[in-house]
Amino acid sequence: MSISVLIVDDEDLVRSGISLILAATDDIEVIGQAADGAQAVRLARERRPDIVLLDVHMPTMNGLEAARRILEDPAGNTRVIMLTTFDRDEYVYTAMKAGASGFLLKSAPPEELVRSIRLIATGDTQLAPAVTRRLIEDFVRRPPPGQTIPDTFDNLTERELEVLTLVAEGLSNHEIAGRLYLSEATVKTHVNRILNKLHLRDRVQAVVLAYETGLVRPGE
Repeated sequence: MSISVLIVDDEDLVRSGISLILAATDDIEVIGQAADGAQAVRLARERRPDIVLLDVHMPTMNGLEAARRILEDPAGNTRVIMLTTFDRDEYVYTAMKAGASGFLLKSAPPEELVRSIRLIATGDTQLAPAVTRRLIEDFVRRPPPGQTIPDTFDNLTERELEVLTLVAEGLSNHEIAGRLYLSEATVKTHVNRILNKLHLRDRVQAVVLAYETGLVRPGE
């Protein structure tokens, strides 16, 4: 079954270029395009895409507000990937906190765009790109020095806490498996249990929470 995608950008050339890239794949289908956030919200509710590629800066309604409205829809199961020309943009971090599952620069190569869509569509969100980690390090609230592991994680096992720490450092399931001498399937199980226990949508929100609570600190 193909992955349905809604492309949202106020520039016609950008939308057309992304559409051509995705048309060359055999498992991704563009089911609509929008030129602003308001159109994006309407089309997302009407067509229920698997993925919305959403520009950050747009007229009428910016990408941040559009992401929030799309992701707060209890009837939807859409995931959002934010697109921007800037590698340091606080709006992107805020969108991640709202539940966006990824962030890509418009200058990213076509294969990275396609790979990200496929990964995020499966729910196995990766947060490895260095630009995403820089955003979190720049904009997350730093907790006071010397803070111990917060009560938020009391219901996690020692192994789950270890896995969460490595997820927050940007490691993929494959890399975590190698670090902890576990199978990838076991790591994926741990990640799913962490998300369920902490009531998080995906790995991106897990990373944000780990930074905000001080479990992992910028620069460590």
